[in-house]
Amino acid sequence: GCHLGHNSELSKLPSTIDSLGVTSTLSLCPISLSLSLPPPPTEDDVDLEALVNDMNSSFESLYSTCSSVQSESVPLLQHNGQHSPTSPKQRLRRSQPMHILAVRRLQEEEQQLRTSSLPAIPNPFPELSGSPVLSPGSLPPCQPSGTYIINIFSEDGMGKVVEIPADMTARDLCQLLVYKSHCVDDNSWALVEHHPLLGLERCLEDHELVVQVQASMTSEGRFLFRKNYAKYEFFRNPLNFFPEHMVAWCQETNGAIPPSQLLQNFLNSSSCPEIQGFLYVKEMGRKSWKKLYVFLRRSGLYFSTKGTSKEPRHLQLLADLEDSNVFTVTTGKKLHSAPTDYEFCIKPNKRTELKELRMLCTEDEQSRTSWMTAFRLFKYGIVLYQNYKIPQQRKTLSHFSTPVRSVSENSLVAMDFSGRIGRVIDNPLEAQSAAMEEGYAWRKRSQRMNILGSPSPLHPCVLSSVIHRTQLWFHGRITREESHRMIHQQGQVDGLFLLRDSQSNPKAFVLTLCHHQKIKHFQILPCEEDGQIFFSLDDGSTKFTDLIQLVEFYQLNRGVLPCKLKHPCTLVAL
Repeated sequence: GCHLGHNSELSKLPSTIDSLGVTSTLSLCPISLSLSLPPPPTEDDVDLEALVNDMNSSFESLYSTCSSVQSESVPLLQHNGQHSPTSPKQRLRRSQPMHILAVRRLQEEEQQLRTSSLPAIPNPFPELSGSPVLSPGSLPPCQPSGTYIINIFSEDGMGKVVEIPADMTARDLCQLLVYKSHCVDDNSWALVEHHPLLGLERCLEDHELVVQVQASMTSEGRFLFRKNYAKYEFFRNPLNFFPEHMVAWCQETNGAIPPSQLLQNFLNSSSCPEIQGFLYVKEMGRKSWKKLYVFLRRSGLYFSTKGTSKEPRHLQLLADLEDSNVFTVTTGKKLHSAPTDYEFCIKPNKRTELKELRMLCTEDEQSRTSWMTAFRLFKYGIVLYQNYKIPQQRKTLSHFSTPVRSVSENSLVAMDFSGRIGRVIDNPLEAQSAAMEEGYAWRKRSQRMNILGSPSPLHPCVLSSVIHRTQLWFHGRITREESHRMIHQQGQVDGLFLLRDSQSNPKAFVLTLCHHQKIKHFQILPCEEDGQIFFSLDDGSTKFTDLIQLVEFYQLNRGVLPCKLKHPCTLVAL
């Protein structure tokens, strides 16, 4: 009926146009005339595609759905053409298919009816946004559930298959893996995008969607689950992070930035900080490198064609920040003939070949860390700071049953419980003697238990020589190079450490410690006293009955080390 009405209106057009004195040929197709007409009333605007797709639903439900959506979407422009603030529902335009909402609503109602009759198992991960409710029939095989299969690998090369929803973030997936692998959740676990053939890897930001990242990876790319203590090191110590000569500010500030405002200026999108300095840049499609003066701004990475000039006519764009990510290059000297070991790369967010990568190189590790951190800060801004703050807010809301124990300077103190109440031992010498007394008491107690009949068949001497092998920070017979690689991968922050067997002395051990982004090694030698074996870092001045006691002591006291032991270098088997 509505189409007949339109045709009758068309029949009146020739007389109307002639009366206006307009000469035109009316032998054109009616379709071309209908395009110039004003839009018909909304009640006659029936979407045929929606009608065909919703044949199973009643005409009344379809009409009410379409009319309600149309009435919500009519006031698109108000106030002299200015967009008025609209809700997400009101942003829907009439040109979009209307049947999607109706079908989705029917599916949700059917889903509720299906699951309400069955006993639902409570969801063990309520804080994971978008996680499926673990109830029978909640993932019907016939309907698209919106889940994807992700392969996660640990450092030993073993993989784990995880089914995740499309909206799961990297942080949520790490929380899930921590729960399934029974790890200690200290908010330092990370998901790493690794490309073995290209020799690239980067740590995913906590808010990134894992499924989207996987879509941009090649078939040889994989996800790794590992520690990264340096992910938010900038927020913990922003003042000492960037050398003064690397940071430049806009003309209005006259170069005078109070130290307290350094962090705010980096996160504020309206301010214009700039990172500058010399970098080695690999020429595209060639093996040669050039040393150029480079500027990193919010708009992109530029280099000067004339010395250190900042004039716009001398600047050329090297890479864009918006559609790219920054990667650490693990095989720089071998694969790219890099001039130093401190190479990084800017890779577009797509399946990229080697020749499309923008390879860069710095003189030292600190410069590389500063450039890569500035790239992340300029690209994500305040979102990075929110990612850093979320774990502190979640500690009171976490429903996971895994123990949360973060070893840091502020969480470990030496205590004396010899009196009625405990007291904190501030004097390092007193703390050292207290540790020695505790070690002697532990040894005497274990000897007495063995005399009286201990449930453990191990002699205390044998026990003290093997008990450390159960600890996460002990890695057995690995090489010096492997220990360097692990420290590099997990962040190179002060206090990152591991213990390993000594390669030169079969009876000794080695403490590998990171301080000021340099890796140092300290030999732990056994020494005998009164028929007992002790371990010492300082030629017998401070002796410990086992390596666990040694580690716990140096977590509290620096002693002969350059810094306290803070972060254990940990590997997990998925």
